[in-house]
Amino acid sequence: MVRELTHFIGGRHVAGTSGRFGDVFNPTLGEVQARVPFASAEELARAVTAAKAAQADWAAQNPQKRARVLFAFKALVERHMDELARRLSLEHGKTLPDSKGDVMRGLEVVEFACGIPHLLKGEFTEGAGPGIDMFSMRQPLGVVAGITPFNFPAMIPMWMFGVAIACGNAFICKPSEKDPSVPLLLADLLSEAGLPPGVFSVVNGDKVAVDAILQHPDIKAVSFVGSSAIAHYVYAQGTAAGKRVQAMGGAKNHAIILPDADLDQVVDDLIGAGYGSAGERCMAIAVAVPVGEALGNELIRRLKPRVESLKVAPSLDPDANYGPLVTRAHRQKVIDYIAMGEKEGAEIIVDGRGFALQGYENGFFLGGTLFDKVGPGMQSYQDEIFGPVLQVARAANFEEALALPSQHQYGNGVAIYTRDGDAARDFASRVQVGMVGINVPIPVPLAYHSFGGWKRSAFGDVNQHGPEGVRFYTKIKTVTQRWPSKGGAREGSSFVIPTMK
Repeated sequence: MVRELTHFIGGRHVAGTSGRFGDVFNPTLGEVQARVPFASAEELARAVTAAKAAQADWAAQNPQKRARVLFAFKALVERHMDELARRLSLEHGKTLPDSKGDVMRGLEVVEFACGIPHLLKGEFTEGAGPGIDMFSMRQPLGVVAGITPFNFPAMIPMWMFGVAIACGNAFICKPSEKDPSVPLLLADLLSEAGLPPGVFSVVNGDKVAVDAILQHPDIKAVSFVGSSAIAHYVYAQGTAAGKRVQAMGGAKNHAIILPDADLDQVVDDLIGAGYGSAGERCMAIAVAVPVGEALGNELIRRLKPRVESLKVAPSLDPDANYGPLVTRAHRQKVIDYIAMGEKEGAEIIVDGRGFALQGYENGFFLGGTLFDKVGPGMQSYQDEIFGPVLQVARAANFEEALALPSQHQYGNGVAIYTRDGDAARDFASRVQVGMVGINVPIPVPLAYHSFGGWKRSAFGDVNQHGPEGVRFYTKIKTVTQRWPSKGGAREGSSFVIPTMK
């Protein structure tokens, strides 16, 4: 039976009225399991009206009371973890353990945001001048919006709305139309936790909804995660409309492997970080860079049987290494990139294109693919493939290895594997990438730090969650005050800019 999904506006589920819908697939079966309404600009405007009406009262609540709602929400998410993970797996295709990790990493940011009474504390200077004190405060922006991707339908919305709501804003979430059910479930849990109606909305849709968000004058800030082309569009359109924008784009994350590295650990990490979630992660390791010919040969020798033995299975299979890709169209896009790499002269060591799963022939499955001898001049190296494909690009020395991620158009994450602390320190200092792992394959910062890449991986100058998230969702106000003593002498009018004497 095909389910009919809704929007969530004003604290309740509402049917779509635009007459336009999209199909939500079960990637394991290749079948439509739900229909999601695509909002019109008018529907988005109704969500903004509800958000604007609710935001002032929400912001007027003291930070401790807002934190209590988030504490209650955190407990509810933990209680409903299995339900959330199952729904996520059935729409996205990632395995159940991976789906639970998706939820948990988002919940960590909510947990961080529960500390908002401390995070919103400003600065104070007593006696900044004769009888003058100065202090600053951080205040919410008002109504803000998040446009979130298909690959983390729980984590990334919580990265955004956890901090935004804690700061006193009202938040409108436009999730991916490919897997929108989890944000709708999170909306129910926020309401159950005591969040007032209108403070959180879910508006489903496509480009029409995105453009409506970017053009609506009452939306003060937009956070986006997705491809770099759309991230640039969101940033350009949003800032042109006077909004604050953080737009995270694509990636091509490298793992640099020095000859002294623990190769057993390297291979384990490359298999997990390269093929986990079918490679549909913006922090996936997409390129392995062994330094030296001998190391490159040994790495390929060890990787080949591991890639060939990956268990690709339905997302609910407890033994699956990874499940199907999210849509048939995305599967075909990855296949086209594999063909491109082959045509460009890269050597295919393991070809996943012929993979088929008995009983699930219509599912969006793709076997693991391993390339060797990939060069920086290849388009398949320059582009983000976003699938279960690991490319090996060999480097003759440390400087050549350092140059590959530094000169790439993307600068999201990078890892280096070595036992040499001096080499690791030098690499971390000089590499032109926003997030660095040292013997860590996926260096996603924890919630109390901030997430963000460089170059075409991020548009805007404020990163996500952590202290940067609080800065993004607030505006600073600085107050200079003086309380004249009774009977004190007045200084009279002054026509020059005040200075300290």
